[in-house]
Amino acid sequence: MSNPFGVRPVVNASATLTALGGSLMPPPALKAMAQAASCFVDLPELHDRVGERLAALTRNEAACVTSGAAAAITLTVASCVGGPAQAFPAEAEVVMFTGQRNGYDYAARLTGARIVEIGPSIAELRAALARRPACVLWFAGAHYAAGALPIEDVLRVARELDPAVPVLVDAAAQIPPVSSLWHFTTGLGADAVIFSGGKGLRGPQASGLVLGRRWIVDRCRAHASPNQEIGRGMKVGKEELLALYAAVEWTLDQDEQALLAGYEQIVDRWIAGLRGLPGVVAERGYPSEAGQPHGRAIVRLLPASGWTRDALVRALWDGDPRIAVGVTGVSGDAIALNPQTLEPGEDVVVLDALVRHLRL
Repeated sequence: MSNPFGVRPVVNASATLTALGGSLMPPPALKAMAQAASCFVDLPELHDRVGERLAALTRNEAACVTSGAAAAITLTVASCVGGPAQAFPAEAEVVMFTGQRNGYDYAARLTGARIVEIGPSIAELRAALARRPACVLWFAGAHYAAGALPIEDVLRVARELDPAVPVLVDAAAQIPPVSSLWHFTTGLGADAVIFSGGKGLRGPQASGLVLGRRWIVDRCRAHASPNQEIGRGMKVGKEELLALYAAVEWTLDQDEQALLAGYEQIVDRWIAGLRGLPGVVAERGYPSEAGQPHGRAIVRLLPASGWTRDALVRALWDGDPRIAVGVTGVSGDAIALNPQTLEPGEDVVVLDALVRHLRL
């Protein structure tokens, strides 16, 4: 790419991280973005039309594009806390499992709602729901599973109340599998599900997606730009709208099984290529760091390797090309290599750099 600022591109063997630019958009999304930038439109009308098409593509009642998954949390919680153009009640509550509290809590708290923590028990969930909270916010992914009830149990208990308490699912990084687009809502009955547009969907990084019940989506749109509501600063342009639609369409056209098999082949090559290096143990880890159904190569560094994990991470980052890898392991001795974000041939670049450093 043209680089007048001297910022070096990165070979990304880590993940679809915001700090690394999310993911790489496929040609149809890039083309759609360029076409959108070339004309003026009635933006609210375009929002509605894109939402209708995305809902049909993803087997949902309704859909809307947001300026990222965190913005989608704010808008969906706002939709549950208060209706469009209403002042939010001062004592609104959002129920979350203690084990799922994370850095995105602020997106819910922007509405002024208070987060009520519960443990992974049916009794605690029932007690929290009896207070008539605005909603339950549940985070998908293997890394969030340990301290929470399964989503099926949450939905069953929430449906015992009349009217039922809305259940929102944050599944920002849960593609693959692409079936996540309808699994949580149409399949299980969640009221809304949230995705990042710039991760597995490979749309613009500054995009997100809300899918689910029409009343929630309609309120999300009412709370969002260009309306003078809580989401006024969470602006979605015509470029993001058309590019995300094209990215979703492209993603649904891919052979997901072949894609996942290709990831596994890369992991196998990494493990084979690192085998026999002194003080290095390479093995397959599953699932990925966000719980997607594909493997990673977990590379543990023993004292005989002559490297610490952090020193190796720095050496790869400072090298040419610059390579980003993940870190893992409770003992702080392992890096993780993720095939999801690599372009063809880059897995060889990563392996060559690792072997070169680890043989020093």
